[in-house]
Amino acid sequence: MLAIQKNFTKTFFAMLSLPATAMGFALSVQIAALSWILKTKYQLDVEEIGIVWAAGPIAGIFGQVIIGILSDKVWFWGGRRRPFILIGGTIAALMLLALPNIGIISESLGFSGILTVAISVALMLDLAINVSFNPTRSIIADVTPEGKIRTGGYTWMQTVSGTFGVGAYLVSVIWDNYVLINIGVVLVFLFSVVPSFFITEPKELEESSNSESEDVSLKESLASVFPLAGFLLFGFFGIFNKLFFHEALDDYQNTMVIVSIAVTFIIGFYLMGKSAKKEEDKLEFQKILLAHAFTWLGIQSMFVYFTPFIGDVVLPNLGDSILANNFSSMLTGKELSQFSLDDTTGNIVSLSFLFLNLVGALLPTLVLGPLSQKIGRVKTHMLSIALASIGYFGLAIFGNSEGAIYLLISVVGIGWAATISLPFAIMSERVDQAKMGLYMGIFNLSVVLPQLMSSLGMGKIIKESSNSGILFYICGIALGISAVLWLFVRESKDATSEISASGGH
Repeated sequence: MLAIQKNFTKTFFAMLSLPATAMGFALSVQIAALSWILKTKYQLDVEEIGIVWAAGPIAGIFGQVIIGILSDKVWFWGGRRRPFILIGGTIAALMLLALPNIGIISESLGFSGILTVAISVALMLDLAINVSFNPTRSIIADVTPEGKIRTGGYTWMQTVSGTFGVGAYLVSVIWDNYVLINIGVVLVFLFSVVPSFFITEPKELEESSNSESEDVSLKESLASVFPLAGFLLFGFFGIFNKLFFHEALDDYQNTMVIVSIAVTFIIGFYLMGKSAKKEEDKLEFQKILLAHAFTWLGIQSMFVYFTPFIGDVVLPNLGDSILANNFSSMLTGKELSQFSLDDTTGNIVSLSFLFLNLVGALLPTLVLGPLSQKIGRVKTHMLSIALASIGYFGLAIFGNSEGAIYLLISVVGIGWAATISLPFAIMSERVDQAKMGLYMGIFNLSVVLPQLMSSLGMGKIIKESSNSGILFYICGIALGISAVLWLFVRESKDATSEISASGGH
């Protein structure tokens, strides 16, 4: 074991963050380029783009839990998480390479349309990311003790990952998405492979002092997903409708969204009532799942439909002076007259997500970490999500102005910074440490199931609405609900002791 790991130095935390950064960078490339390529190069409409994005959550439903269980039990190539990070990182790099070549691949395979190949590439890319995301986060919990040090590990993860996320969108603005993809291929591969050989994993995982001593069966573990039953209901409907009924049930899609969310509310009220009587790790974990799910319903909707929103709603209302093109021209020397409508759409999207990730990179260590020590991680996270909700409502009202988009999406970045750092530390202290991979997989279902509803359910609502701001109303409502639900999540006893010891309230 390296001395930097024994002493939990900043260098070690930075290195420990690189595998997660690789997957985050792959996701940034996907966010910046996938919808853009599908809309501008292949002219897919908003619902078809949603179908392609649905491939990832479908992969995640199966990949997250299975890989989580396996990575808790196996040991080969000198590690428990390492093999899956290496395999997932390599496949992710290859699929990024395939992303701009969807048309060529489709022609070589003899397909008349590109939708099938696009779904296949997106499926493999997201499957690779899902294979690796779980272990890259579980390994942080494996090699750090509960409390302040583990929170530091996850906030460092978001700082490093967020910094490279900013770099990803900066590359997209300065050059283009194709250059970004090529850089992503190299970076994702190196950041997945190299750090794995310098991090020593414990061969035996210690059980939490507050966990049950007996083994937990898969059936009992999956019972923890009860709060997500409504999202799961829509997931099955969406998959069967698209894959087996060839969209014959589309007329019932909006109704199923309402029914599924109603079921989720009923379950939520039940959980809140039950947990009011006693504090129990299982119940707290379930409440975390519920709150986190609504966060991702909003965030994923933004990621999937932001490009069509810019192209269809914002671009027609802009004048000749476009800030994103001016910024790109200043950095590259490219004449403003050379920017096509597709270039302009890509520049606005990339600059918007640059601001989102800039806030996401700076806040975890500078603000969220210190604030968590004073008022607790749960309250810090709840406030961050509430501010993001306000940012989304602002986008719904003022989203036709380019400057307002950059300002308000920076406000949304506060919630983004918290979402991909604090919940992992919060949930990790409510589960058995020896089964971290399994529970991290279950926890990630609170990401992929809402993503599936966003990809397969929200596109039709957005397409049929006459309100141009409907996308951000959906995002704002989802994060507003999430913030309210986080109010009912209790801070763990260990975290509460830390706050008291540091002089917090």
